[in-house]
Amino acid sequence: MARRLISPATACQGCGLVKAGFLGMVSPLHYQRLPPASSKRGSSGNNYSSFCTNLTKEGSHWTRTIPKPSLSLRSSNSLSQRTSCSVATEPPPAATEGPEMDLPKEIFLKDYKKPDYFFDTVDLEFQLGDEKTIVTSKIGVSPGNEGTISPLALHGRDLKLLSVKVNGTELKSDEYTVDPRHLTILTPPAGVFTLEIVTEIYPQLNTSLEGLYRSTGNFCTQCEAEGFRKITYFQDRPDVMAKYTCRIEGDKALYPVLLSNGNLIKQGDLEGGKHYALWEDPFKKPCYLFALVAGQLECREDSFVTCSGRKVTLRIWTPAQDLPKTSHAMYSLKEAMKWDEEVFGLEYDLDLFNIVVVPDFNMGAMENKSLNVFQSRLVLASPEAATDGDYAAILGVIGHEYFHNWTGNRVTCRDWFQLTLKEGLTVFRDQEFSSDLGCRTVKRIADVSKLRSYQFPQDAGPMAHPIRPHSYIKGAEVVRMYKTMFGASGFRKGMDLYFQRHDGQAVTCEDFYAAMCDANNTQLPNFLQWYSQAGTPTVKVSSSYNESSKTFSLKFSQEIPPTPGQPLKEPMFIPVAVGLVDSTGKDMPLTTIYSDGMLQTLSNDGQPIFTTVLQFKKKEEEFVFNNVSERPVPSLLRVYSAPIRLDSDLTESDLYFLLANDSDEFNRWEAGQVLARKLMLSLVADFQQQKTLALNPKFVDGLRAILRSTILDKEFIAKAITLPGQGEIMDMMPVADPDAVHAVRTFIKKELAIQLKDDLLAAVSSNRSSEAYTFNHDSVARRALKNTCLAYLVSLNEPDVTELALNEYNSATNMTEQFAALAALSQNPGQVRDDALLDFYNKWQYDYLVVSKWFALQATSDIPGNVANVQKLLAHPAFDMRNPNKVYSLIGGFCGSPVSFHAKDGSGYKFLGEVVLQLDKINPQVASRMVSAFSRWRRYDETRQALAKAQLEMIIAANGLSENVYEIALKSLAA
Repeated sequence: MARRLISPATACQGCGLVKAGFLGMVSPLHYQRLPPASSKRGSSGNNYSSFCTNLTKEGSHWTRTIPKPSLSLRSSNSLSQRTSCSVATEPPPAATEGPEMDLPKEIFLKDYKKPDYFFDTVDLEFQLGDEKTIVTSKIGVSPGNEGTISPLALHGRDLKLLSVKVNGTELKSDEYTVDPRHLTILTPPAGVFTLEIVTEIYPQLNTSLEGLYRSTGNFCTQCEAEGFRKITYFQDRPDVMAKYTCRIEGDKALYPVLLSNGNLIKQGDLEGGKHYALWEDPFKKPCYLFALVAGQLECREDSFVTCSGRKVTLRIWTPAQDLPKTSHAMYSLKEAMKWDEEVFGLEYDLDLFNIVVVPDFNMGAMENKSLNVFQSRLVLASPEAATDGDYAAILGVIGHEYFHNWTGNRVTCRDWFQLTLKEGLTVFRDQEFSSDLGCRTVKRIADVSKLRSYQFPQDAGPMAHPIRPHSYIKGAEVVRMYKTMFGASGFRKGMDLYFQRHDGQAVTCEDFYAAMCDANNTQLPNFLQWYSQAGTPTVKVSSSYNESSKTFSLKFSQEIPPTPGQPLKEPMFIPVAVGLVDSTGKDMPLTTIYSDGMLQTLSNDGQPIFTTVLQFKKKEEEFVFNNVSERPVPSLLRVYSAPIRLDSDLTESDLYFLLANDSDEFNRWEAGQVLARKLMLSLVADFQQQKTLALNPKFVDGLRAILRSTILDKEFIAKAITLPGQGEIMDMMPVADPDAVHAVRTFIKKELAIQLKDDLLAAVSSNRSSEAYTFNHDSVARRALKNTCLAYLVSLNEPDVTELALNEYNSATNMTEQFAALAALSQNPGQVRDDALLDFYNKWQYDYLVVSKWFALQATSDIPGNVANVQKLLAHPAFDMRNPNKVYSLIGGFCGSPVSFHAKDGSGYKFLGEVVLQLDKINPQVASRMVSAFSRWRRYDETRQALAKAQLEMIIAANGLSENVYEIALKSLAA
């Protein structure tokens, strides 16, 4: 699933205003598929807690829970008191009413056992109604262990049981038991039997958006991770795989479109103005991949011819008025299908592929077999209403969900501890896809930035966990390390063997590791530690050069800090890609390396090697390069070959040299970021000591050289001149100081704007274009550089640059440039800002996706008094607490503003605490993501700690608190 919820803040990308914390908060994602419930961390023998109710894989945890006018410058208490509260309004039956919420129960990966019963076939029938829906399931059951008979326990939530039959005979009340979360058949027959269950559910009351629910009059499902149990009683676990049929009946006028997984077998009219559709999925799947959609929709239809010559019908379903906005999504789908065949040899396996667009969806998208369901903003796009960031997100997430057809659907995870097996692998695949269709270096920079702003802080907090069970971004980095070690051809061989061995199975991370190693006839010592150890390794590197022997030495040491439940760590397997740069700025050829008593000769069919991958496996190791003619500057961790923190002995001069010369563009960018981080930390210390701030002229000159380059990619230049985010700097401080970091970043940005003003103005001017909008790399890069430079200039708050931004806003012919100009203007409080925001809303008030950007822009603002502004926006008629996208935009965006959220008076904490309790009554899954903003409260000064702690205690003491929110708040408080 693309839990990579690409936030509306992506609209700000390229304008220098994106808050890394905001992106981390709501991406997951997916994506991400942000962040983005509990730490059901997976290592046998380790003690990890989770709730044995509804399982939610989001955020950082596993939780189980119950021609237009122009705008001118002139116009300008105790835990025992809590009671259980269901998200949806409870249906009538008393059986759904539970006692107090279960307390956390320990779950261990080592305790996994296969199910006592397997389900071979599942025939579902839905009778959709406005007031209630009747669900009939007919299941072919076979014993998991021949010769033994045990009770068959089925999961269920918010269900009214109407009947249960075994082999056609209705069971008596003493032959089964029902409680709020289970239906148990006490003595099932020996051997194969048929189980038929009829339930009544109430989708129109289901505000949790899990299971079957109503969205703008249409029916929709979301079953991952454990939503299927809110549809019917079932063994709701991923290792129970069956072949499904689904018959849907509904009012033809209200629900003319009836969709489910697989192929449409039959459809027709029924009495009373109703009709039906019968769908069959020929492939086995777990119930979390089941999907149903019914409603008033129209489709864009196209086709794709696979590599074997089979024609696949492609349909994107959406309300009629949005159909013109689906062309880019269809392009993205066809490109993804083509890419997967070319790169991995993976062909689509059915004759039909459907995508459905819904406005109310907890996730970014969901990979249900042949029926993907997407949040509107990850499908709908037009140049006037969507930014380059939106277009890129659609490309990536459409690809992500399609790629799940093989990495997630055909081969799925055995249990939820193995989630990274499908999500980490599929995120890696969508990253590679987007890289191949765009600029690989820029995409790599974006992915690593997301890792650092989201995953690394989590690794250092109370929610730290290994990539098993849950990691999208870091899980993708672990998959990338396989490719780094084995190369593209070796990685492909491993993938081929993985599918050959496990097609149609539910498997584990060890199965993927074995396929990779066996296909390449090698082993990777310590590598499985990445799946079981939490935390971010810190690698220190020191270098020395021996003039007489012409050798260059790199000494490595690694340390993984303690994390909850794991005080002691073992060394990790860390691949470090290294190049050596000579005094002229050229890469030096590498011939031999001595390490661990062995001399390795480097060769590549007679061609010189300029980058090699060192296998760093111990706590300390030394690698000696031979035949090095002069002292080089090492280029370490090229292309960011491992998800670590690197601490090297590179001097400031070395870093400026790499910034100017490194052939690895990622490391060129990284050299600038290291310099910027060191500069910012130094100035933060000066600010805290009330010293006068001064900008290092060498830093200005370095950025000026980058900005003036006619060789470098323009989008790379935009990334290279963008300062590290406030959150990244605070993470490097012993005690985070949001006010000092904000003041320093603002100072540097303005000083750069002053000293580079002519260059910035020239970049804005030279990157204007009157051509029609196109989404291709050259155009995206041009707009990114122009918008980044404009944001720098407007930070000066001078009349000439403000007028410039207003002209850019008024003359923009696409949302990318219009919104970037608005974002630039919104940096400075005052009448111009207010007028621009009002003008933008008046223009776009009827486009809910654009309005979400408008909310996000204001929520992430660092202007004084923004807490009160965001509070007022809660009452805005366009805001709806029931819509996750609006919540992520406004509330999630606010949490990503370090200055406002961490306001010294605690007003930001109080605001979020109150909102979390309101939201928890509506949608606990979304509320749990919001409350995770409190998780690192101990990183701040004592005053802020006390204020944040008070809100966590208030949340935990609330009556009716959901288990989703409770667990995160409890873990945060106990940190």
